[in-house]
Amino acid sequence: MSKLAVVAFGGNALLRSGQKGTYEEQIANVSNTCESLYSLIKQGYNLVIGHGNGPQVGNVMLQHEGGKEKYNIPSMPMDFCVAETQGSIAHLIEMGFRNMFEKNGINKNIVTLVTQVEVSKDDPMFQNPTKPVGPYYTKEQADSFARETGAVYKEDPKGNGWRKVVPSPKPIAINNVDIVKQLSENGTVVVTVGGGGIPIVRENNTVRGVEAVIDKDLASALTAIQIGADEFYILTDVPKVYINFRKPGEKALDVITVAEAKEYLAAGHFAEGSMAPKIRAGIMFVENGGKECVITEAGQLGNAACGTRIVK
Repeated sequence: MSKLAVVAFGGNALLRSGQKGTYEEQIANVSNTCESLYSLIKQGYNLVIGHGNGPQVGNVMLQHEGGKEKYNIPSMPMDFCVAETQGSIAHLIEMGFRNMFEKNGINKNIVTLVTQVEVSKDDPMFQNPTKPVGPYYTKEQADSFARETGAVYKEDPKGNGWRKVVPSPKPIAINNVDIVKQLSENGTVVVTVGGGGIPIVRENNTVRGVEAVIDKDLASALTAIQIGADEFYILTDVPKVYINFRKPGEKALDVITVAEAKEYLAAGHFAEGSMAPKIRAGIMFVENGGKECVITEAGQLGNAACGTRIVK
């Protein structure tokens, strides 16, 4: 039987540091990442792909803001923006895979599911929004928008201005995950939970979108658990995870247990907003039946000992 792996594309798979985010830049980056996944295809893996959308959803919010100011077109809420970027980013990923398949003589289908992900309306993160999204504003602009919309704005720690912050609740259910499982087990590459998924809550037998951002690594980990994936790959911009990163005693980690990963996490070795969410997602996957989580950069995938592996 083929092995099943979920691969979470990090932000650098789509947009690299210093780039503006043009269409040409993004398709080139995605194409390179898809080329790197040929090694997994060649080894017989069936693949499910998750991806981030941070810079892209920020750009969409800027476009909405410009349309509102110039043409009085209403800005759309966060769940709508996530849905928009799920479709546009998946279009690039599908092209990258199709071109890789054509180049290597592979006969496979790739399909995208625009995916809603359920969160709890009682998640404590709704009382403590911390995830910055969208453009920077002056304090005066932020105060004005806050009065107008009720949104929360906080000052950037690096002094770049004020940004809207939204909750980042924990994903609890992936819509249509059974279809993801069926398609992937039949050999179709499936792109799902883009940007962590479109955040929805369920109440009074209905669902509604909410102003939130779901961590894409946690959403990808939950998908991997629910479809029974063998392995979970998190692609980032470093070949391995480090402790004492860029400090005296820096050390690359090869294979670590869940217990060791928790110890390093508790000791503060992994930064929030960077490596810490990836480590948590890896722990979550392995603790819930997964064989191992591999955190690495895409170019390392052909190497049998690539990345940092989290095991039981």
